[in-house]
Amino acid sequence: MDARLIAELRSVVGAAGLVLDHVRRKPYEYDGLPFKKCAPALVVLPASTEEVARCMAILHRAGVPIVPRGAGTGLAGGATPVEGGAVVGTARMQRVLEVNVEDRFARVEAGLVNLDLSRACAAGGLFYAPDPSSQMACTIGGNVANNSGGPHCFKYGTTARHVLGLKIVTPEGDVLDLTEPEVDPLGYDLVGLFVGCEGMFGIATEVSARLMPLPEVTETLLAIFDSLDECCESVSEIIAARLEPSAIEILDKLTIRAVEASVYAAGYPAQAEAVMLLESEGSAVEVGANVADMVAILERRGVLEIRRARDEKQRKKLWAARKSAFGAMGRIAPDLYVADVVVPRTRLREIVMSATGICARRGLKLANVFHAGDGNLHPNISFDRRDAAEVENVLAAGREIMELCIAAGGSLSGEHGIGLEKREEMRLVFGDEDLATMLRVRASWDRAERMNPGKLIPVRTCMEIRTTAPAVAPAVAPGGTA
Repeated sequence: MDARLIAELRSVVGAAGLVLDHVRRKPYEYDGLPFKKCAPALVVLPASTEEVARCMAILHRAGVPIVPRGAGTGLAGGATPVEGGAVVGTARMQRVLEVNVEDRFARVEAGLVNLDLSRACAAGGLFYAPDPSSQMACTIGGNVANNSGGPHCFKYGTTARHVLGLKIVTPEGDVLDLTEPEVDPLGYDLVGLFVGCEGMFGIATEVSARLMPLPEVTETLLAIFDSLDECCESVSEIIAARLEPSAIEILDKLTIRAVEASVYAAGYPAQAEAVMLLESEGSAVEVGANVADMVAILERRGVLEIRRARDEKQRKKLWAARKSAFGAMGRIAPDLYVADVVVPRTRLREIVMSATGICARRGLKLANVFHAGDGNLHPNISFDRRDAAEVENVLAAGREIMELCIAAGGSLSGEHGIGLEKREEMRLVFGDEDLATMLRVRASWDRAERMNPGKLIPVRTCMEIRTTAPAVAPAVAPGGTA
């Protein structure tokens, strides 16, 4: 990097906000996708929206590619740097700016850890509903970029349903203030468009988030099965009965054994073929009726045993075990490929069995843990990245599983995004015209395509299609606020 450019950035963020040393840049070479890595030319860590805007303007004038980064917990390579590019991270922007109990919303900086938002508003009887498994580490800004989900999005929905407003810094360094919610907004829904953009439109620095009231009663069940088939089929029957649990999670035998061998052991029976973690929230009457109806269905499906969390401590232990399942897989192999695909719930059993067959034929170790209520599967393949042949085998299996899910009427991603991992597989779902439209929308935000280049859109499409004019032009006052 040019010394003058570095000096300009240092004058904005100070020495603490600039990472230049080779060793200190190593952790930024990749995110939760272990296959590809690239050392960033530098890492910039602004501490405010103003600093982000000034840094973006400096990098824009220099023509430097930019990769936004939250906590780096993403599993699709969305925060993987590009050659000669800069990582602009939000790790120093963790303030809770406002908690409005009466109107049930909070304004926070994008670097705030997901779980810390619920902690900040708990005294007001509120919580933030989206709960990715990485919620103890992932950031609100990263969740916005990927429209993240989590176990409880069966009831509450993904991040998009809970974002009321955003403050965005454009690629040129202008500030677009969309933090004031409007009852009946006119024109383009820029907030809705930005959520899930995977860092290709700009950087969200401030988020206005919807808060939910803490439920009166929460009941957590652990249903134990000797058949993964019956466990999956129970999900369809629960939903067909119009019951409304807040979460329905399934863990298979290999996952259970890995979790129970870890520090997060919660008493999941190692001999079970599968367990289902169910939760119901609401009034005492509502939860009582809901749980009774679910138990009846589980019993018809041959459940071996149903355990109820005795208290809040045990409930948290059951959920900690579920949300630590990915980390526990380190006991099986040093690396883990976490697929993220969605299928119709009525085909859960079929697709899980088919994915198991794909990995068995390839000699790969597959574990399943997934958001069953949404049909959001996470086939987890354990491997060693030091073995190049095994890596290729894992990637080929992943593509087979994606093709299988698309053919079944599913989609490429439920919550992790596309990033680098599934970029070329976008052609399984979208044609050239669809992809060209996406590029035109992108050009309306970032004509130079400097924001997170090489992600989401297949490479051949980017090379062949050249946009001529932006389809959407956010009105932004130069150097100021829209």
